[in-house]
Amino acid sequence: MADARTSSLMTPADLAALANAVEALEKTSFAARATALLGRQIELAGKFVPAKVSSVVSKAATAALKAAMHVALSSLKNKPQKDSRKFHRTLAAASGAAGGAFGLASLPVELPVSTTVMLRSIADIARAEGEDLTKPEAALACLQVFALGGHSSDADLMDGGYFAMRGLLAKSVSEAAAYVAQKGVADEAAPVLVRLLGQIAGRFGVVVSQKLAAQAVPLIGAVGGAAVNLAFTDHFQSLAKGHFTVRRLERAYSTDLVRSEYERIAIENGIQIKRQKATAGV
Repeated sequence: MADARTSSLMTPADLAALANAVEALEKTSFAARATALLGRQIELAGKFVPAKVSSVVSKAATAALKAAMHVALSSLKNKPQKDSRKFHRTLAAASGAAGGAFGLASLPVELPVSTTVMLRSIADIARAEGEDLTKPEAALACLQVFALGGHSSDADLMDGGYFAMRGLLAKSVSEAAAYVAQKGVADEAAPVLVRLLGQIAGRFGVVVSQKLAAQAVPLIGAVGGAAVNLAFTDHFQSLAKGHFTVRRLERAYSTDLVRSEYERIAIENGIQIKRQKATAGV
């Protein structure tokens, strides 16, 4: 029997890129990164937060995404730029130093800053993968990355993974993109944008809670806070690379072929993904 890697219609280079995307989108969680960094189980700590803390996280996540959406829809350009991921990682780490020193109290201020920094880094990755960020759908795809990171070790069986999340967001992203294309400006109070932000914020808040739990580790301080934010930024940059790699390959081949190869690679790596209807271009 022919090796799937050689019998596929995709080139070896594209298959390798897709394999890296599967690794980033299905296997690597922020909780795992933080646990490796701190030597403590962060995923469970992030799940059991007091209601008051959860409320602060939810509000901060929503505010951060509003700021990021404003940047995505009003100031992202399509001009190619040199890779600035290291620069953005440094800025995010610096903002995380305050988070490590002041914890929950600093979150409403620190999170919008670090999220906007990450959004610009995500945009650089999107451009490098051929996205036209003058198009509202492509700009919103940058924002969509923040919904991709809220999975846990058993999320593949629970929610179907990356393609399932794209499917859940597809209608909201499409409607929001159509609204922005028609109006030419992003009104944060528009129901279609509020709905999309709410969906993304729910997933983003999971990772923010894990980040907060990591920064709450005794004696972590400002230096540790910077390290946690560095891991936080690395996580979303990795997700962005995977997300926009998949979108690039879908444009080059077809959604069905890329989805089929994605699932084959996932299965070969022991990842079980619940099959759901694929949604193209989102």
